[in-house]
Amino acid sequence: MTGRNIRRARTLRANQTDAERRLWSRLRNRTFFGFKFRRQVPIGPYIVDFLCMERMLVIELDGGQHDERAQADARRTAYLETQGYRVMRFWNNDMLANTDGVLTLILTALREDPHPPAA
Repeated sequence: MTGRNIRRARTLRANQTDAERRLWSRLRNRTFFGFKFRRQVPIGPYIVDFLCMERMLVIELDGGQHDERAQADARRTAYLETQGYRVMRFWNNDMLANTDGVLTLILTALREDPHPPAA
């Protein structure tokens, strides 16, 4: 984690999208079923939108610009997975139009065992 990433994360926290603001209002202060979330968290060379460390779950909200960045997003997800994180991605418009549906999917993921026993 570099000083540059920390400064960038602070800037992102101060300039949330409407979708990020809506999701954060539901996740902050352990109000979402007691799970602790942080926002705009540096992990390696990346800054993730939301992170639940206890469940190793990263949640990313993607706007239209991510349509053109599919390969970069795939590399980012692959890196995070090598670090032990599970990654969920949602479109901003899904978060805004179907907040309850997105929250249901997040809760389902949080309730899953992040480290299932080896077969």
